[in-house]
This record gives sequence, structure tokens and C-alpha cells, in this order.
Amino acid sequence: MKTVAFTTLGCRVNQYDTDAMKGLFLQNNYEAVDFDEKADIYVINTCSVTNMGEKKSRQLIRKAKRQNEDAYVIVTGCYAQLDPDAIAAIDGVNLVIGTNNRSKIVELVEQLESTERQINAVRDIMKESNFEEMPLFGNESDKARAFMKIQEGCNNYCSFCIIPYTRGKLKSRKIEDIVEEAKRLVDHGFHEIVLTGIHLGNYGVELPDRPTLADVVKALLEIPELYRIRFGSIESVEVSDELVELMATDKRVCPNLHLP
Repeated sequence: MKTVAFTTLGCRVNQYDTDAMKGLFLQNNYEAVDFDEKADIYVINTCSVTNMGEKKSRQLIRKAKRQNEDAYVIVTGCYAQLDPDAIAAIDGVNLVIGTNNRSKIVELVEQLESTERQINAVRDIMKESNFEEMPLFGNESDKARAFMKIQEGCNNYCSFCIIPYTRGKLKSRKIEDIVEEAKRLVDHGFHEIVLTGIHLGNYGVELPDRPTLADVVKALLEIPELYRIRFGSIESVEVSDELVELMATDKRVCPNLHLP
């Protein structure tokens, strides 16, 4: 059985993406090991919010190759999306994936076995308009809390923030897909879910029926064994009266918010 190791830099959304990619490998009969161990495949999920994040990403790439010079080194995440050529130029990198196309990571890794060339799978994120379904597979865990990404991208283009250029435009997940994943997580022992996204408070504004974050919460509260719902960062001006009412009236919705 081949082994795969993961490491993650950056935000909770990145952590969710790593957990989802890990699930894809486990579903295909790979064994996950610690990043400090010798592995056949190393996946580095990078961050580009700060220069320090980029520097640490490069260090981890080199560390992986030192641990096993014959391993495949896979680089994904925001730094890979922003500057794939710089990533590809680092000695030892075999596959570059940005912040999309990661649902095919196992397939792309297995393509490496039939070719000697490096694969660059980064696509223009600005042309992507649909949320990439990459659900968690309820990996075995001793934890009761799971992070779930329900929204991707941002349309604000603030002058100080690079995120829209690494994650693309706003993309929201359909409520039925959110509920389906939540039920699967509950079945695997995760009774607390943290809803995350790049611009969580803007969930649903681009979808035809314009569902809101409150609509997501109400749908999740229909799951009997989901005991607690938390939120990732959300802008204060995007906290609706309906969401406040849910926090005030249902004890399963945690009555605290992280306001950046």
C-alpha cells in the first residue's frame, strides 16, 4: 500500500481542502502517514496571504524531497495558484495544482507513474464559476468537530488582499450538497460542524434562488444528531437578523462569532 503525507499552511478553508484531498486518497486505498515520516507521496497545501507563507511553503517542498528523494511531491493551494511557474521551478516538484481541479488529485498523481514529465494542472481560476465539489469522506478520527467549506472565492477585490486572485470569484455550494455531506459526517461521529468559506457572509448571493447563510443553518438543524454548528470568520455587516435569531433561539447554534 502506498503512503501519502500532508501538510497545510494558512486558513481553515485550506485545512478543509487538505482533509478532503486526504479522503480521496484513502478512498483509493492509500495509507496516510505523518508529514515527518518517509512517504511515497507528499502533498503541500500552500498559502500566499503573506511572504512568510510563501517562504514556508518552499521550505516544506524541499523538506519533503530530503525525506524521500524518490517521492512524488505535489504542491497545491493559493501559492501554487498564484505563481505555478515559480513552484514548478523548485527542484523535485512533480505536480502543481492550484485552488481548483483538486478533486482529480489522485488521478493526476497516478498519471505521474506513466510519464517522466512534470504535470502542471493549474487552471485560470477567474474562469471558474462553479463550486468544486470535493466532500469529506468521513475519515476515521478521534475528533468530534469537522470543518465544512460551503463557499469559495470573493468578489470584493480589496486593495490589501490577494485572495480573489488565488481563489477566484464567489462560488457557493448548493444547500442539498451541504446537507448530504453533513449527514455523512454525523454518521462518522462528527457531531459538531464549523461552516467555513472565503467570504462566508456572502454565501448564496450568486445562486439563482439567493439562499442565505441562515437558510443553510436551518437546513442543517433538521439533522437530529448534529449537536452544534459554529461559524468561521464573518463580516459584521453580513450578520443578518435571521441568523442572530437562530443563535438566540436554538442552543445548537453557537452564540459567538469571529468578526475580522
